[in-house]
Amino acid sequence: MSSKIERKQVAIPTYPIGKAEPLPLFFEKRPYQGASGRLYPIPYVTNFSDEKVDVNYDMITLENDYIKVDLLPEIGGKINRAYDKTNDYDFIYYNKVIKPAMVGLAGPWVSGGIEFNWPQHHRPTTFMPTDVEIGENGKEKFAYMGEIDYFHNMKGMVKISVDDDHSYVKASVTVYNCTSEPHPFMWWANLAVEVNADYKVVFPPDVEYVNDHDRRAVLAWPEARGVYKTARPFDYGTGTDIHSYSAVKVPCSFLISKGESEAEFVSGYDAGRQCGVVTVANHHVSPGKKLWTWGDSSFGAKWCANLTDDGSKYIELMTGCYTDNQPDFTWIAPYETKTFEQYWYPVKDIGETKCADKEMALNLERVDDGVFIGVYSTSERKNCLVTVKDDNGIVFEKNI
Repeated sequence: MSSKIERKQVAIPTYPIGKAEPLPLFFEKRPYQGASGRLYPIPYVTNFSDEKVDVNYDMITLENDYIKVDLLPEIGGKINRAYDKTNDYDFIYYNKVIKPAMVGLAGPWVSGGIEFNWPQHHRPTTFMPTDVEIGENGKEKFAYMGEIDYFHNMKGMVKISVDDDHSYVKASVTVYNCTSEPHPFMWWANLAVEVNADYKVVFPPDVEYVNDHDRRAVLAWPEARGVYKTARPFDYGTGTDIHSYSAVKVPCSFLISKGESEAEFVSGYDAGRQCGVVTVANHHVSPGKKLWTWGDSSFGAKWCANLTDDGSKYIELMTGCYTDNQPDFTWIAPYETKTFEQYWYPVKDIGETKCADKEMALNLERVDDGVFIGVYSTSERKNCLVTVKDDNGIVFEKNI
């Protein structure tokens, strides 16, 4: 079938939030993601209901033969679900309940999907509605979701699209400074993925170390050694494979520093189910690559339980544009417009990705009887020739 778009009211089990504080909060003393804690004029909400009820939401669904994508413009303009129809797999974490916790700058925040964070992290309006407009252009169906930010009066907008021929979700982002003053901002796409004991975080092969926020601590990747001296220090001993979800026991951020990797992807892969997700962006514009985990422990399980009802666990695979660390900001000049693109798509039966762009993900690894080649294409291209060479010439060649 060709791609299609649908907009309708959908009931989702929800723990409602209470009324905002009656008096404005001009400044909160806690530092927040590298920002001052400034809040005004955003309303501050601290009351959450313990009773779950069905609430109708404005939901936009984009769909083609390969994937189905649900958007929630009423909750920060986020992607709520991305489903691989060919494999019965949610390649983006699908949280089946709206269960906010006090994580956001203005109070409520929900896990799951993809949260588009700007002009800081987490998005100050992450639990507030965005403007929305839907449309189509030939084979492409799309929805625009955007807002004028409360702090600097800048315009931030994301166009989420699905076309007839590809299995990827495409985000086309526009950030516009419509003021006469320069302003700081960051843009991080916060991808959540559901995890289990078999889940692996796949950074590009040229990544040799990771660091914490502000680069306060550095750790070898993927085999960590010694103490990661963060706010929650942890000793990884003589060698721990931290690309495995179950190996990290405490809340941690692992970020890749700018210039360390020339690859343009981050991936997550469920080795048990043999499927996962790849996110792709131009590394010259989007150098930021990050793993966040609550940790595979009782503490992490409790925090995940605070945010859902089905016992599922998740981690976040973030991609940052114009910045490689948090809370690093970049500047946007008066009346300047910045545009960039990000992509997400499912993969299956290829193992851990070694190279990827928006058209294809590739794995190459040694096996007992030679070489394993895993290829996933985001379109139905045929007769893909894979050639492996060394200094002496071709060592492997196969039509996939």
